Amino acid sequence: MNFVVIISPFCYAFMMTNGNNPKDQVFSTPMENIGPFSFNQDVADVFDDMVSRSIPFYKEIHSLICDMVLRNYKGQGIIYDLGCSTGTTIKLLGQHLKEADRPYQFVGVDTSSEMLGKAKEKCHDIGNTTFRCEDMTEVDFQNAEVVILNYTLQFLKVEKRKDLLKKIYQALRPGGIILLSEKIKSPLTEVESLITDLYYDFKRRNGYSELEISQKREALENVLIPLTPEEQLKDLKLSGFENSEMLFRWYNFASYVGIKKHV
Repeated sequence: MNFVVIISPFCYAFMMTNGNNPKDQVFSTPMENIGPFSFNQDVADVFDDMVSRSIPFYKEIHSLICDMVLRNYKGQGIIYDLGCSTGTTIKLLGQHLKEADRPYQFVGVDTSSEMLGKAKEKCHDIGNTTFRCEDMTEVDFQNAEVVILNYTLQFLKVEKRKDLLKKIYQALRPGGIILLSEKIKSPLTEVESLITDLYYDFKRRNGYSELEISQKREALENVLIPLTPEEQLKDLKLSGFENSEMLFRWYNFASYVGIKKHV
């Protein structure tokens, strides 16, 4: 029997972007003292493997981002990726916009110089891209048309998030969009416990040991602070994004879009 395997252009691009990554073993050995999670060199070296095995539907979320940008981006302003990490989102968007023969300009922002080093390597052939080692709350947005926060807002102190969302809304061009993906929590204790257990089952299926799950959970405690979907949508709307909605949810992960009204 003969089989035909068809790989979509997006899947191929994603494999080319994320293939042959060093395996994440950051938390695989017992640690006497577990410090707060940090995007240091050890994490940067394995980050692509880490997120692909730790964030459900990571590839599909990038597909969603590409679809939304290709539909809404007019090429009249800048696409900002706040917390751009190793540059996967910019790489994929750049490839898609190039294939569509569309003009573009990217600004990638991250506080980790180690992550930005990886991003510059990955995106060396994209062009029209600037990377900044900067706190996302201090960015001086210029002519913003799309702002992406892909699992990064959750690392800010809660009180700083609303100010950043308001700043983004004010900086966006009319019709511009914010694309936001976050880890979330349920306001219902029993549901929160259930979806957390299901998430750890997901990590086990992806090869993480009980030790790795436990130690990373401890490292992320008080570093990654999730909100409920209701709180996240309320913050978006209060920031000016009256046209905002959840696009995707899997247990305790969700993605949202906010659209700035045309004048």
